[in-house]
Amino acid sequence: MIKNPKQTVFYSIEKAIKEYRKFALKRIQEKFDDITIDQALLIQFLNNNPSLSQSEIAELIFKDNASVTRMIELMVKKKHLKRTMHKKDRRKYKIELTKKTQKNLSELNEIILKNREIALQDIKGSEIESLENTLLKIIENCK
Repeated sequence: MIKNPKQTVFYSIEKAIKEYRKFALKRIQEKFDDITIDQALLIQFLNNNPSLSQSEIAELIFKDNASVTRMIELMVKKKHLKRTMHKKDRRKYKIELTKKTQKNLSELNEIILKNREIALQDIKGSEIESLENTLLKIIENCK
């Protein structure tokens, strides 16, 4: 017999993710009202790895290629990203942060780090390590 969904670990995992995303989005949008969490992640990934392809970005933020394409198009319109034809392969685009986004990058990173700090407050390093190990086991079991 299936238990009440609220009594499963998967319910707690999903609820924790949703609560964190809601909390983080609110704090990001206090300063940057036109950036979502996924867009903030995309900005961070591109800043740290400017040569990432759209499919690599999609994998990192758990989105399909079509969703990432729409996200990039929207961010180009909002002038957070610029997209130019790849010099060596005309089938690809080079995606870069605009000067506007680069200027706000340190403040956005501070907000993201603070969000994580608040969410993990009063949780010991050993507890986080144990949780990560457990989640990795669940991931491996599902492959």
